[in-house]
Amino acid sequence: MAAQLWAQALDVLLSWRFAVAAFATVIAGLMRGYSGFGTAILLAPVYSTLWSPRLGVPVVLMMELFVSAYLLPRSLAEANKKLILPICAAAVLAMPLGAIVLLHADGSLLRRSIGALVLVFGLLMMSGWRYHGTRPLPLNLAVGVVSGLLKGATGMSGPPVIMYLLAGKEEARQHRANLILYFGVLGVAAVVPPLWGGIIGVQTLVLTAIMLPLMLVSVPIGARLFHVIPLSWYRRCALILLVAAGGFALLG
Repeated sequence: MAAQLWAQALDVLLSWRFAVAAFATVIAGLMRGYSGFGTAILLAPVYSTLWSPRLGVPVVLMMELFVSAYLLPRSLAEANKKLILPICAAAVLAMPLGAIVLLHADGSLLRRSIGALVLVFGLLMMSGWRYHGTRPLPLNLAVGVVSGLLKGATGMSGPPVIMYLLAGKEEARQHRANLILYFGVLGVAAVVPPLWGGIIGVQTLVLTAIMLPLMLVSVPIGARLFHVIPLSWYRRCALILLVAAGGFALLG
C-alpha cells in the first residue's frame, strides 16, 4: 500500500500536470483567503481537465473541507446567519441529487459543462450585472437548492450564491464573512455524497495530500492581502482568472 502511494505521488510530481495544478492551487488559495470564495470555482475546471471530473471534483471537495475548517470559525461572528443558514440548509439537502450527475454523467461532457459555467459566470461578473431585488426566504431557499445541485455535480456552488450575496448592501467585511460561512458549511457537507458513492479512493487522497499544503500556505497569505490590496485590483485579476479557467476546461 505504501509503495503504491509513493508510486502515484511520483507520477503526479513528475508530470507537467503538476505544474499547472500547483499554480492554479496557489492562485485559488490566495483568492479564497482574500475574498472568502474562489477555491472550487477556479480549481474545478482546471482539475477536471487535468484528471477528469470524477477524480478532480472529489480532490476539490477534500481540499475545501480542510480550508473550511481553517476559515469557518473566524466568520461566525461577522456573518449574517439569518440570511446564510437557510441557503446552506437548502444547498445541503440538494447536494445528493447533484452528486448523482457526477457519478453517472459522461466525463467529457461534464468537464465542458463546468468550463462553460465558470466562463459564463466570469463574463457576467465582468459585465457588472448584479441582482438588485430583495432577498426573501423563498428566494434564499431557491438559490440554495440551485447551488447545492451544482456543488454535488461539479464541486462548485459559487456562481448563483456569489451573484446573489454580492447584491446585498453589507460592507465588504460582512460579504466576505457571509461567503466564508456558506462555503464552510458546504465544504464539510459536500464530502459525504462522493464518499457514499465510492469515488474518493487512494488516488484522490494522494492528489489531495500533494496539493493541500500549497492551498494551506496560500490561504493565510490571501487573508492578509485583504487588508492591503484594493478590492478593485483583486476583482480585475480574479475575473480574468475565472474566464481563463473556464476557457481551459471548455477548450482543453
